[in-house]
Amino acid sequence: MKLNSMFSAVALTVAGLAAAAPAAAETRLAFGATNSQSAHYAYFASLAKIVNGAYPDGYQASVVETGATVDNLKRMSRNQLDIGLITTSTLYHAYNGVKSFDGRPIESKLLWAYSLAPQNVVVRRDAGVTSLADLDGVKFGPGMRGSSTEATTLEVFDLLDIVPDWMRGTNSELANAIKDNRSVGFVKSAVGTSFDALTTDIAAFTPVQALGISDEQEAKIRETLPELSIVKMPGGEMENSDAYTVWGFMIGVSARPEMDDQTAYDITKAVMENMAEQEAAFPSVKGQNLPELTLQYATSPLHPGAIRYYEEIGLTVPDRLK
Repeated sequence: MKLNSMFSAVALTVAGLAAAAPAAAETRLAFGATNSQSAHYAYFASLAKIVNGAYPDGYQASVVETGATVDNLKRMSRNQLDIGLITTSTLYHAYNGVKSFDGRPIESKLLWAYSLAPQNVVVRRDAGVTSLADLDGVKFGPGMRGSSTEATTLEVFDLLDIVPDWMRGTNSELANAIKDNRSVGFVKSAVGTSFDALTTDIAAFTPVQALGISDEQEAKIRETLPELSIVKMPGGEMENSDAYTVWGFMIGVSARPEMDDQTAYDITKAVMENMAEQEAAFPSVKGQNLPELTLQYATSPLHPGAIRYYEEIGLTVPDRLK
């Protein structure tokens, strides 16, 4: 009897300890965004809200203010961030260990892309410039100093053997130079397939037009700069053009190199199935099919967890992205 009583007491004590033990903690996730004043920071805040809402007992995500693409990739390589904002062109460089990542690859894989950034070559209509070749030797802005637009523009123009008299500065400085006729134009990211707000502001008082690349120039870019996407633009009255072609890249979300497949799948699934929250934070994604956009414009491999989700919804993931 005494022995049975002792066993019963031990069992009750173990059961009591089990009942008192706290539940397993959620997996903490750090989402690397960009400057907190950017619209893209707001987008990443929406991602954290989506993931936390979809998996209240599974994940606890928070947003981290960072220096954007390159900073995010470096932090992900050190496991300081779980996912981060990237441009597909820079992610390609990092994954393949080329250019600024030469000999130092970071095998971060893409989860999805959410914002297409075609690179519009915008010039004053009264400048007499009708092709990229006409920009040789004239005052022209490659894009905001230090931006992905500037870096990409310099590469493309070097490839095409066109050497403008480069005018450097912030976006507002480059815009003022166009308005004051100190520069014939600049390269500026579009929003989807339309002029961005800054270019629209210039066009309201200074008629401008968009220049496309030729078939020959497109072929050179595809062959030599595979990290870039080729984008077909519809053109229109403001652009003073019919349909035209430009280079560009996507803004997207990639995962740290060591992220497991299940976590990548869970994050991708939750985000792709809650467009309303994304649209409220970043209106330009409204009406976009992000999985199809990702498969169309991605230039480096997707994470296996993301691939699993895209295949589950019936999409075919190209071999080049596996």
